[in-house]
Amino acid sequence: MSPHTRYSLELVLDNLVWFMLVFVLAVFSVLVPNYFQLGIFANIIEASSVLGVMSIGLALVIIAGHMDLSVESVAALSAMAVGIMFCSSGIGQGVQLHPDWLMVPVSLAIALAVGAIIGVINGFLIVRLKMSAFIITLASYIWVRGLVLVISGGRSAQDLAPAIRWFGIQRLAGLPLTAWIAVGCFVVFSLILAKTPFGRHLVMIGGNETATFRAGIRVNRNLIVAFVLAGAIAGLAGWLLAIRTSGATANLGVGLLFNAFAAVVIGGVSLKGGVGTLPGVYAGVLLLSAINTAINLMGLPANFTQVIHGLLVLAAVLLDAFKQTIRQRLA
Repeated sequence: MSPHTRYSLELVLDNLVWFMLVFVLAVFSVLVPNYFQLGIFANIIEASSVLGVMSIGLALVIIAGHMDLSVESVAALSAMAVGIMFCSSGIGQGVQLHPDWLMVPVSLAIALAVGAIIGVINGFLIVRLKMSAFIITLASYIWVRGLVLVISGGRSAQDLAPAIRWFGIQRLAGLPLTAWIAVGCFVVFSLILAKTPFGRHLVMIGGNETATFRAGIRVNRNLIVAFVLAGAIAGLAGWLLAIRTSGATANLGVGLLFNAFAAVVIGGVSLKGGVGTLPGVYAGVLLLSAINTAINLMGLPANFTQVIHGLLVLAAVLLDAFKQTIRQRLA
């Protein structure tokens, strides 16, 4: 095999999800009436903002060779904390700060802090006590969601303060600010993962944790930071959820974990760790959003969405195994 052919094949393998996204958009543009419009594409990007942000933290942990099943519940708890403080009806306490704009950074700090605290608990139990990430974060998924029910009493907080809602209303270049926040997060964390020692160490840890430790890299510290980041990013996703819904309900965000997991796997992140990029994850998020939009436009029942997402995850896992086989032959 010539070097040029080998390079072209590796390029296709590394960016396969982007080719899939272009193919799906092209097919739906032909088959679905009114799909090929700038407004529809803007809706696809807008609808993917919360899921995209949540997928970033999940991807970081999986690339490091672990798992975080708690991100959905963490986002719900963060949204509920913001809703209780800054909503004016339901269980909202209607806290007012002066000047009004101060409520934006304060509410964001609360959401990030709630997520980071859960991340610290997860990271400490998993890394310091050498416990299974799957079991610990599954437990966190359950008890954090239960905590949301306890503090809310099953009721909702409504009518978020206008100063915070402003972010969910304003648009820039045809896209809402929430979508730009998601894009900005992908850019920042892509650079962190690719260009900083911390990012490279996460990839090394996911590839071979023992060898990374023997190379003198502080594995435990990096893993704890990864779990804290995953929690804080989930808190940001919760903040965006509260903005988009102008409040919080006890079941807010239910199902987001499985969609985030699907986006990460479809985006090319290996469940074995050590492989994956955040631009690929973003393409996976957009792919899911494009499919959801097509299903809505065709008027199909929502249940079709779960079926298609499940089949896509299955196809992504099989594709990942296929790509690893090809890479081994190229090596």
